Amino acid sequence: MSKTIEQAVAEQGLTLPVIPKPRGMFLPWSQLGSQLFLAGQICERGGDVLYSGKVGAELDLETGKLAAQTCALNLLASLSDALEGDFSRVVRCVRMNGFVNVAPGFHDVPLVINGASELFVALFGEAGRHARTAIGVATLPGNAAVEVEAIFEVR
Repeated sequence: MSKTIEQAVAEQGLTLPVIPKPRGMFLPWSQLGSQLFLAGQICERGGDVLYSGKVGAELDLETGKLAAQTCALNLLASLSDALEGDFSRVVRCVRMNGFVNVAPGFHDVPLVINGASELFVALFGEAGRHARTAIGVATLPGNAAVEVEAIFEVR
């Protein structure tokens, strides 16, 4: 029997959450052929934003990384739903885009998004390495510190 996404996440000492309810008119995931597009997820659990405010003002870099990891866990919940929990169907993470709610002058946006990237590499190994964009923004839904989206190749 193949390992589930939930088991892989548990091996990292983490818990896979329930997919957050979309805060707009969109689906948490959409598939086109072997490409699985995961909608942007903010750092929330049960409808509550866990990390709110601007990184570089209210939040430091390490807290920003935890916020990005939380977003990645929400993405993995969507991935699990799309793949019916079957971790073995993941070929690789193709691309990730990360958005960080930043204070003026904060320039370590890529380091914040590493919180999500590092989790994907820990779970998927080399198949977790991806192309990526990390962007600082003025605001995010719910005043979240971070939002991350991803594209996976799946079988």
